[in-house]
Amino acid sequence: GFSMKNKVFIYVSFLVSFFLFISLCRNWLDLGYWPFWIGGVVGMVLPELDHIVYVFFSNPQEVTSQRVRFLCNNKQYKRCSQLLLSTTQERTRLIFHTILFQAIFLVLTFWVMTSSTSLFGRGIVLAFSLHLVIDQIVGFLEKGELSSWFWQTPISLDRKQTITMLAVIILLVLIFGFLL
Repeated sequence: GFSMKNKVFIYVSFLVSFFLFISLCRNWLDLGYWPFWIGGVVGMVLPELDHIVYVFFSNPQEVTSQRVRFLCNNKQYKRCSQLLLSTTQERTRLIFHTILFQAIFLVLTFWVMTSSTSLFGRGIVLAFSLHLVIDQIVGFLEKGELSSWFWQTPISLDRKQTITMLAVIILLVLIFGFLL
């Protein structure tokens, strides 16, 4: 699988490349467009809050969740974040990392991209959607399937259907990037 450093590099590379491409195509090269980029950074980080929701709210009974809460309660934040990073693969029933949430969020992304004048807001939703699709691509490359994204639904996809779904989602995120 990918190391955490590799994943961070992938997220940052895709964010910078996609936002730079949009900025160049739109001629958004002056500092007046910095809220779009700041929103992009915020939006790229927000999906990671899913792990915090999992630990503190949706599955607090799990051993790792209890260990994380213990470290946080004892103000051992560095060890807490290291534990969260090293046990990421254990958390398969995340709320944001589901096909149901992603479908709803893609509708929200479309709505914000087409109706909001806030560059910051547009950057957030676009980068959030980009993060989720990167998570799916990385997950598919690591495991060859995305069953953890469907735990809330009776849907199961074969390899070809999964690749088709990923292609559609990637295309949507690319299109949404140019609805600015």
